[in-house]
Amino acid sequence: MQLQTIRRKLIRNPLIALAAAIACGCHGEAPRDSMPLRSTPAEAPPPSQPVGDSRTAMQAAIDAAPASSLPSSVPTTTIALAPNAPETYVVKRGDTLWGIARVFLRDPWYWPEIWQVNPQIQNPHLIYPGDTLRLVYINGQPRVVLQRGDVVRVDPRVRSEALESAVTTIPYETVAAFMSKPFVLANDEVKGAPYLFAARDVHVVMAAGNTVYASGFSRPAELGQIFNVVRIGDALRDPDDNKIVGYDGIYTATGHVTRAGEPTTLILTESSLEAEAGDKLFPGLVDVPLDFIPSAPKAKINGRIMAVRDGVTMIGQYQVVVINRGARDGLAPGNVLAVFGKGDKVRDNHETGFVNFTSDIFAKKVRLPDERNGTFMVFKTFDRISYGLIMEATDIIRVADRVENPEISTPP
Repeated sequence: MQLQTIRRKLIRNPLIALAAAIACGCHGEAPRDSMPLRSTPAEAPPPSQPVGDSRTAMQAAIDAAPASSLPSSVPTTTIALAPNAPETYVVKRGDTLWGIARVFLRDPWYWPEIWQVNPQIQNPHLIYPGDTLRLVYINGQPRVVLQRGDVVRVDPRVRSEALESAVTTIPYETVAAFMSKPFVLANDEVKGAPYLFAARDVHVVMAAGNTVYASGFSRPAELGQIFNVVRIGDALRDPDDNKIVGYDGIYTATGHVTRAGEPTTLILTESSLEAEAGDKLFPGLVDVPLDFIPSAPKAKINGRIMAVRDGVTMIGQYQVVVINRGARDGLAPGNVLAVFGKGDKVRDNHETGFVNFTSDIFAKKVRLPDERNGTFMVFKTFDRISYGLIMEATDIIRVADRVENPEISTPP
């Protein structure tokens, strides 16, 4: 009876009915149409498009505008990234590892710190044209991971096709040309190199077309093997202690082996100077290992540039130079050094109060600080000297300029 009375009141008074529905709503089942929709994850942003055009990585790094910086959402890192470090980069033919590292890092020699080795990839340390490199963050630190270029089989028939070579750290052609025709010879090289000692028909001098004889091979030469003939020039002395660390190398001729054995017979096919008995032989096709990666030296280095190829007075990018520090000082292939030009001496006229001829004579001379003018990478070490390449030249570099450990850039 009481329940029927309550129902009549609810029907007559809609406000009471609404209040009752609200009070009891948590116990009832909502209509299917009024059920809240299950939240769906936001649509993932499209993957970043690989950057890159016809330029190599080195060219792209040089052309990149320095004004932009990383978004504020990027985690804090102890490694300074390049101002325009891309999220992805597609490796191109002609790139070098140094150039690629320059794309991602302000200091390329810290490449080992961000390179994430993928153990599932064969030869994970090697990078090939067509590979995609991605900049990611792992535990708040930047890492570059490798994604192999896609290989699509479009024809079941067997094809004979040259494989893409792995990216080298520095330009191979420059280094190979120097190693086959060195302008500076370390003591180690001179002592172990074979030499010419005679020519057919008792010629005193030897030139293109002459048959010559050589000896002193540590292992037998092979038929057809090519050698460059280099004359031993003036002694090269360390500017710090004046000790002989090597000799000038003067290219004279090129020849190939026509008869192996002792003595070994060669025919000279090319000559720039007349070769003489005692000239040394160096392999013409040199296998220079360039699979090292840019790195800072583990030891403290403080040396100087001793010589430059072609005897130029002003040294630029990709020129081979020799420094007076080597393996005994802790240097290894791939080590990077900063180059500093010696500060000029200027007169300080401030004390005289005015500038004229007299005051300039008596004014004291002040040595300006050494300023960094380039970056140098080692590709071959001997006991007391190292061969290397000028990777970057921001100003004129000269013989006697100082080389030392590079400074560390901190993130902005």
